[in-house]
Amino acid sequence: MQVYETTGFPNPARVRAALAYKGVLEQVEFTEVDVMAKAHRTPEFYRINPLGTVPVLRTSEGEYLSESTAITEYLDARFPQKNLTGESPLERGQIHMMQRRAEAMVMDAVGAYFHHATAGLGPELETNQCQEWGRIQEVTASRGFAYFNDVLAKHDYVAADRFSMADITLYFGLEFADFAGLEIPSTLSALAAWRERVKAILQSNG
Repeated sequence: MQVYETTGFPNPARVRAALAYKGVLEQVEFTEVDVMAKAHRTPEFYRINPLGTVPVLRTSEGEYLSESTAITEYLDARFPQKNLTGESPLERGQIHMMQRRAEAMVMDAVGAYFHHATAGLGPELETNQCQEWGRIQEVTASRGFAYFNDVLAKHDYVAADRFSMADITLYFGLEFADFAGLEIPSTLSALAAWRERVKAILQSNG
């Protein structure tokens, strides 16, 4: 298997975390995509992912998968140890619901803020910016932080009362928020405590 990634970007980090958690990093070849040099906007890259985003996984079967959630689904089926996407019907539903909320309310909202309301990756890459949309998504992210703090005040993990891909997504969404300069209020103590727990899990499997 081969993963096309850009080091330091949040979505490739999600896939690396899933691979590390499952203990299969050594079974994957990693190929760096130089986004700053527009390597993701070449005809060659568009052939494997017409959206021009990272990560992309070339599977054991020789097919290409993009989207972190889809890649994690594949990895969970390919390496069933230490399940991340749910085992029972209820777990799968809960994890996928909260995974999507973590994306929409934090990861994607922070991304829209970063790419539209700040200099982002610079003028060569940040075309068609909309400051108003970025500011709207800044509010969405702030509400997302508070929402997940409320969830984590009652549960140890984001979904199904165990570590899952929803935790990975929220964790790297918060890391992205730090990078983008979005404040995560110190009053959100449940979110902060959960973040330390997940950090320890990821470090122990890194």
